[in-house]
Amino acid sequence: PVCWVGSRRWKRRKRRRPDLKLLPRRFYARDTTTVAEELLGKHLVHVVQGIQRVGRIVETEAYTWDDPGCHAYKKERMKNMAMYGEPGISYVYFTYGNHWMVNVVADRLGRAGAVLIRAAKPVSGLEDIWENRPNITKEVELMAGPGRMTKSLGINSEHNMLDLFDHQSLLRIVKTGHVPVIQQSRRIGIAPGKGDELVRRYVDVSLLEWATKHKLNLELHNQK
Repeated sequence: PVCWVGSRRWKRRKRRRPDLKLLPRRFYARDTTTVAEELLGKHLVHVVQGIQRVGRIVETEAYTWDDPGCHAYKKERMKNMAMYGEPGISYVYFTYGNHWMVNVVADRLGRAGAVLIRAAKPVSGLEDIWENRPNITKEVELMAGPGRMTKSLGINSEHNMLDLFDHQSLLRIVKTGHVPVIQQSRRIGIAPGKGDELVRRYVDVSLLEWATKHKLNLELHNQK
């Protein structure tokens, strides 16, 4: 419609409705451990040529600026600059010469904090996911680990520093109706003396079979 204000004529613009399923910015702008815990059950979405590859998050780890196991511990460099950015952006890095790892920046602008998404359960886009993992034979192994998950979803360096709150972003995290059953444990792969004693890994034990295949998760299984 065309409207008149005084002697000025202008065309009313349609307001773009926000995606109500996207997690709000304030979700990420909190304590990193809280964000890590509450990301469980949410959907990590990678959009490729209009097709959504989706995994339900079942395992996360929290890393903070004062944590010896964190990339930003006592140092700021180009590799970890994303961790100092706006809460709710992605931080993707390469490790062990073979795997991409996807993280979500948390806490506040200028103070490093990130949540590693360690494992997920495939939800949709399975045809594309299977094509990305031709050597996998069991569905529970597709995303059972951070490197496996990024390979399945097709996440790499191009997805670093993307705004997860942007409804047009190729990488997003959305709400679901799933209620996780949460247990905490020590993080996986942390060297002795580098924060290995910190209990900052969160697992949805109702979907434990989809989590990383590791002795620490076997302990959680025995506690169920």
